[in-house]
Order: sequence, then C-alpha cells, then structure tokens
Amino acid sequence: MSVIRYRSADVDGFRIAFREAGSPDAPKLLLLHGFPSAGHMFRDLIPLLAERFHLVAPDLPGFGQSDMPERDRFTYSFDNIASVIDRFTEVIGFDRFAIYVFDYGAPTGFRIAAKHPERITGIVSQNGNAYEEGLSEGWGPIRAYWQDASPANRDVLRDFLKPETTIWQYTHGVPDPALVSPDGFSLDNYYLGRPGAGEVQLDLFGDYKSNVALYPVFQEYFRTHRPRFLAVWGRNDPFFLPAGAEAFRRDIPDAQVTFFDTGHFALETHAAEIAAAIQAFLV
Repeated sequence: MSVIRYRSADVDGFRIAFREAGSPDAPKLLLLHGFPSAGHMFRDLIPLLAERFHLVAPDLPGFGQSDMPERDRFTYSFDNIASVIDRFTEVIGFDRFAIYVFDYGAPTGFRIAAKHPERITGIVSQNGNAYEEGLSEGWGPIRAYWQDASPANRDVLRDFLKPETTIWQYTHGVPDPALVSPDGFSLDNYYLGRPGAGEVQLDLFGDYKSNVALYPVFQEYFRTHRPRFLAVWGRNDPFFLPAGAEAFRRDIPDAQVTFFDTGHFALETHAAEIAAAIQAFLV
C-alpha cells in the first residue's frame, strides 16, 4: 500500500492544503479538483497510481482545507485561483508535470499550461471543458447571471449550493447510484455549509464567464503545443457534454477520448478504469 501524506504549503502567505503520494523521483502528476469538491475527490485514484507517479492533489483556494480568506481580502476569480496554484507548483518543486483536470480544475490547469507550456508533460481531462459545445443547457441560470449580475439572478444560483443539489451532481447519470459513496458529497456539503462559503461560490459562478472568454486562448495552446492529451469523460454529465470531449481532437488530432457510462463525478464509479487509462497514456 502506498503512503499518502496530508500536508500544507505556504504560498506567499496563502495556506494550500494538499495530499501527496509516490516517490519524488517518479513522473509528476498534479490533480486539480472541481466544484464543489476538494482534493479528497482523488482518494480512490491516488492509491492506484502512486506506484508509478509522484502525485499531488491541492485543495483550491476557498475549497477544502485550504485558506478561505474573506472576500474583501481575496477576490475569488479563476485568474487568482490559477495564480495561487501556479505559484504552489513552484513552492513544492513541481517543475515538469502532467495535469489531471476536472470541472473548475480545467480552467485552472489550462491557464497554467498556456502560461508555462514547457512545464507540461501531458494533460488528462476528466469532464474538464474548453469548448462552447461542451456546455449544456444546465448552464442557463449561470449564463443569465453573467448577463445581469442582479441580486435576483444571484439568488437563483443558491439552488446549486443546496445539499440535495450536491447529491444530485454525484448521482445523476450513474446507472447504479448505490455505487456512489456518501463520503464525497457529505464532505462537500460540510465545506459548502461553512460561513461565507456560499458567497465565495456565487462569486466563482459569476466569474466562470472568464473561462469561456479564454476558450480561444486554450485552444490556441492546444493547436500550437499539441500536448499529449487524454479525455476520460462521464458520458452522462449534466453540465459538460460529450461534444466537449470530442472537440479536443479538433485542435489535438492525436488526443485520446474515452467515455464511461457514468455522470459528472466519474471517479466515484470508475476510478480503476480511469487509473488504467492514465497508466497506459502517461508512459
């Protein structure tokens, strides 16, 4: 069994919590989670890869065990999150590494990759989108908030923060919901219920439009640098459609795309299959 260590790093005064496994001499893989989760979403994947890779899974700023400063001291934007995680990789000595990106981890990781293409050895995208056609109609209320950031439109988005919505995100599209452990969504709901956490997440819903605006930049990075690319996608994701996974081939013709019969949180049901795909890909 591989040892997993739970650490934190001081990133210019910002405490970033992370879990780490594998030999420091092994190929490096940075695991970036999404909403509303944290590094714990990789709890099943890490042991399956730790014999082959040096793995680090940070909690993004405002998530999990990482610092969640007040909104008047830190602006919760994807640019700022990416900047903190970019600096985090430098602090922990990740100079050349592959990235595994999911949901919010995708615009975070793609920003870092576009800024430092020489550092990236490969990309694994698990329901991590970079194309307009990958966005489902489920983004409608959030798009409305992008167009008009009124208090009324902001309040509509509070439905995404309800405990039952988190459970739905985990179980929607899963043929057998009994395969989904309650551990993940219960912990996510705990973090979402902390004072101030809801407003942080609403700010990030509003700022997600900055990610869509950067899609052409990400796509130019893909075309120019042709990183090794593997998409492992929950086919039944209610937010990020299979068309978003297929679109990577438009800019990276050699990209590998694999679909699994599951939902948004594909690792909850297919960690072993995704681990095998990564091991075959990152050789």
